[in-house]
Amino acid sequence: MLRQSAAVLALALALGSCGHGAEQRATVLPKPIYQLVIPVPPRKAAVAAPQSLATNVALLGANFRGKVGIAVKSVDQGWTVQSGGTTRLPQQSVSKLWVAMTVLDLRDQGRLRLDDPVTVRREDLVLFHQPSAMLVKDDGWQTTVGDLLQRALTMSDNLCNDRLLQYVGGPGAVRAFIVRKGLGDIRFGPGERDLQSNTAGLSWKPEYALGDAFNRARARLPQADRVAAFERYVGDPPDGAAPLAIAGALAKLKKGEMLSAESTRYLIGTMESSKTGKQRLRGAVPPGWSFGHKTGTGQDLAGRTAGYNDVGILTAPDGRSYALAVMIGDTPRGIPERQQLMQAVVTAVVLSHG
Repeated sequence: MLRQSAAVLALALALGSCGHGAEQRATVLPKPIYQLVIPVPPRKAAVAAPQSLATNVALLGANFRGKVGIAVKSVDQGWTVQSGGTTRLPQQSVSKLWVAMTVLDLRDQGRLRLDDPVTVRREDLVLFHQPSAMLVKDDGWQTTVGDLLQRALTMSDNLCNDRLLQYVGGPGAVRAFIVRKGLGDIRFGPGERDLQSNTAGLSWKPEYALGDAFNRARARLPQADRVAAFERYVGDPPDGAAPLAIAGALAKLKKGEMLSAESTRYLIGTMESSKTGKQRLRGAVPPGWSFGHKTGTGQDLAGRTAGYNDVGILTAPDGRSYALAVMIGDTPRGIPERQQLMQAVVTAVVLSHG
């Protein structure tokens, strides 16, 4: 398996004072009989990142045509390697992670339960990938917070994610969670409807959620308007995040610094059961390793894609873990080449693991 993984890597690389006047006198303290020495614990030496991994990640980023950011963080040793890791890139459905964390944080505070009932109605329908829409009848779909969370993460269901977003208080609640947890350069957008409409050069209308109405409206726009909207989005994405910040947040999650132990296990277990992106990062995970992740994919325009991502936690058989974020913000390269890049990052991590 490692030989095959190394081949994948090689292929992708090609790509004052006080007193009382005169009566003031110095106070003489008695000399101590003995002096206590307070021990100072030795400072733990920082562990350097494997040089081979740093070199491979730098080459992978440099050789890929497009706007790309890569970050790998060792959860156990603390080092980080990156290429373009500080560039703010579109998250797309990667941002579903922050909604899920906000939900579970409220659960940890006792403010909601996963079995709380939720009704999803036709007016809640959104855009693009929403397989649960078929469950919404005239009287709505009766479900739970936990079911919505599972579908949002494992199926990347936009309807379930946006209904959860409403349930926790909207984008402001998620942004407040990101700030309170000190996650750094991670933005959270306005929700699926406005984000996708604005990226296409449209303003949201409820009828866009039905049938093929959104695609037809988008196709009627002048090409120049669509290109201008696309450029605005990839140039300054409202849901943008730096890969380094995402890798840091995932490392915090794995170390139990974000949520309770129970919610941490629940979230990572749900990420490990994800059904999306089998040929992205997961495509190079060797037997015996575990991987929990979240993908994200944006709109296409004239051969370009605004966001093609995968981020997650990779755990070796010996228990050591790595937080990975590979984000392609804008590229004309085809899907197989994007997947090769992602798999090559995993391969580089596995080969450097010692």
